Amino acid sequence: MITNTRPLRLAIIGGGPSSWIGGMHRRAAQFDGCWQVVAGVFSSHPDRAASAAQAVGVDSARGYADVATMIAAEAKRADGIEAVAIMTPNDTHYPYCVAALDAGLDVICDKPVSTTAAEARDLAARARAKGRVFCVTHGYSAYPMTRHAKQLINDGAIGPLRFVQVEYIQSGLAKPIEQGTMTDSQRWKFNADRSGLALVYSAIGCHAQHLACAVSGLAVEAVSADVGALMPGRTVVDTILASMRFAGGARGQYTITQAAAGGENDIRLRIYGERGLIDWSHRESAYLHLNIEGETARTIGRGDVGLPADIARLSRTPRGHPEGLLEAFANIYREAAEAIIARRNDQVVATVQYPTINDAVHTMDFIEACIASHANNGAWTNL
Repeated sequence: MITNTRPLRLAIIGGGPSSWIGGMHRRAAQFDGCWQVVAGVFSSHPDRAASAAQAVGVDSARGYADVATMIAAEAKRADGIEAVAIMTPNDTHYPYCVAALDAGLDVICDKPVSTTAAEARDLAARARAKGRVFCVTHGYSAYPMTRHAKQLINDGAIGPLRFVQVEYIQSGLAKPIEQGTMTDSQRWKFNADRSGLALVYSAIGCHAQHLACAVSGLAVEAVSADVGALMPGRTVVDTILASMRFAGGARGQYTITQAAAGGENDIRLRIYGERGLIDWSHRESAYLHLNIEGETARTIGRGDVGLPADIARLSRTPRGHPEGLLEAFANIYREAAEAIIARRNDQVVATVQYPTINDAVHTMDFIEACIASHANNGAWTNL
């Protein structure tokens, strides 16, 4: 638990006043009182830097025009920033992370952290060399019930794993929006040089891959993938279907698309072991279904009496009161803060729970293998 006497000082890069994800990060960071947003680069337009900062409750004098200026100015302050949170277009994540790590700052970065696996490995090396916390905001892995699913699997509740099925179905690209007038926030996503190796993977697919690996505790070793677009004439990737082989012999299926009309951020994870099934759906995120062969099926609820303490602490309200993505993001921010404070107190965090830069390396290895597999007519491709 946090024993610090004051919140850590955080700078936000991106996520201006009109940004949905920016608001999510700012609220989550300050949810438990372990962070204070004190500075940032809140607009890609330098002339709006001060007003954008003021609009999100930050001193206009600490609303900077660019990242380099912010890092230099804050380093001269006695109350300068101690970490950055990055939520800018994908192609800027890597250089901004490099700048922050090289300045000795801890980093919280939106996904994906880079546009290539080589860049992700470089970030991992820099974070290790500097001894910095590098946290990736895969919020779905920080729900109480996805964490409990991981714990049950680690405890052998369903036996050795045999099959992992993960899907993320969405309708955000179910219409040919690139053929009409787009906003600035939409336009960069349809530029493959900016959005990354595959648009749908950068947007939602990396969440599904990370969730499957984080909960199962397994790394993907090989994939056979179909990568492309459901929308006729689309030049960016909106759908990926893949078969997976995991370390240890388990198999898996991976289904993601942003082009399914009627889909509503429908994330589902089912993990089958020798003894039974664990099933979690984002539509019912407060509940986890456990079905053991020969036993009565169980539904475990967030806030249930008897949950392990490290799971119970992830919930803030009693069962029956809804919690969601904001609280999951807040769990990640709290865990990152605890790791930073532990380091400063020469303590060791026994088990790192938040998604790390090492997870991000596996994420980028996964998509590069999927693309290579598709180019080879779906041939099995090792990560």
